[in-house]
Amino acid sequence: VQLEESGGGLVQPGGSLTLSCQASGFDFGNSNLRWYRQVLGKEREVVAAIFIVGGTHYYADDVKGRFAISRDNYRKKLYLQMNNLKPEDTAMYYCQAFVDREYFGQGTQVTVSS
Repeated sequence: VQLEESGGGLVQPGGSLTLSCQASGFDFGNSNLRWYRQVLGKEREVVAAIFIVGGTHYYADDVKGRFAISRDNYRKKLYLQMNNLKPEDTAMYYCQAFVDREYFGQGTQVTVSS
């Protein structure tokens, strides 16, 4: 199982970024997938999830209405569109899949600052 995030960077408050996660080594199309973020010194927290049953989504309260999770099963890619970014969104962002256990990528850093 491999997960590789990209798309992070430095953005001003109010700006947008789209994160991507390239997956391989497992049945991507039949897997629930999540985006997590972690600030140094704090626990990793789930930001968004996309489920194969019903195609439903989950969002943490503080990103609802600003972030959107999506997937491309053909390309085996997971996305996180982030709009109206705030300084408190600054974190390392990870995609996650549960196969035989939890797998995370190496992360991509998002910094929101003026």
